Amino acid sequence: MTEIFENAQKKQKEFSEKINSSKEILAQRPLFHFATPGGWCNDPNGFSEFNGKVHLFYQYHPYSTQWGPMHWGHVTSQDMLTWNLEPVALAPDSNADLNGCFSGTAISTEDGKQILAYTGVSKDGDVEIQNQCIAFGEGKIYKKYSKNPVITAKNIPFAYNTYKAPSCQY
Repeated sequence: MTEIFENAQKKQKEFSEKINSSKEILAQRPLFHFATPGGWCNDPNGFSEFNGKVHLFYQYHPYSTQWGPMHWGHVTSQDMLTWNLEPVALAPDSNADLNGCFSGTAISTEDGKQILAYTGVSKDGDVEIQNQCIAFGEGKIYKKYSKNPVITAKNIPFAYNTYKAPSCQY
């Protein structure tokens, strides 16, 4: 586990302990939908059923309420009303995603694994590069594929920093 990943886990645990130790904070939390323990919450990703539970992953910056390098938070539910906080699923800690783990999805395999397919963001000088990456898990802990990224800007048949979409003609 990398230092970045460990720090994200520690921060999430710190927020959770603060919430659970305060009746006042608990009374202000939503009863029927998910809310992060703290930090920045963004797009849901990988909303799926796996091993009898509903899994919801979401873009997450656990260190502040400001946007920052995205992680993937993770919660599970049996009834979609009560959500259980799981360990952070992804942290920007590899060359393919040092600037964030962005949108993606979760896919169940026939051999009982769950694949997280996500956009890892890195930089080449001042140019942001979006890479397609994957991680494997069994519903709680996920390990990034050692050969990430699986698709890079080099696999696109045009220059990623010069492409201009065609204009629409009506």
